[in-house]
Amino acid sequence: MPKITYVSADRHSQTLDLPLGTTVMRGAVTNDIDGIVGQCGGQAQCATCHVYVDAATVDLLEAVAPDGEEDGMLDFTVCSREPNSRLSCQLTVTDGLDGLIVHLPERQD
Repeated sequence: MPKITYVSADRHSQTLDLPLGTTVMRGAVTNDIDGIVGQCGGQAQCATCHVYVDAATVDLLEAVAPDGEEDGMLDFTVCSREPNSRLSCQLTVTDGLDGLIVHLPERQD
């Protein structure tokens, strides 16, 4: 299973083995990672699963650009939108995401 690392705003990190086909958001919620809310359940309608993809692993998402819906919702995040901002509900875990590191914003709502 691919390993995804979540880094909290206070720099605590937790690495999870996530099953293929789940989302980075669902993995966080299922495993009680503080800092990912996922209020809309993964429908890209709330921006409470906002993450910053670590610069060292941003290339893993090269082929997974945000679609128009995700891009629009990123304008409504509580913490600032950055070039490496993504909605973790839109990041489906594949073998190609093995090693992905995401940083959680200070707050989501």
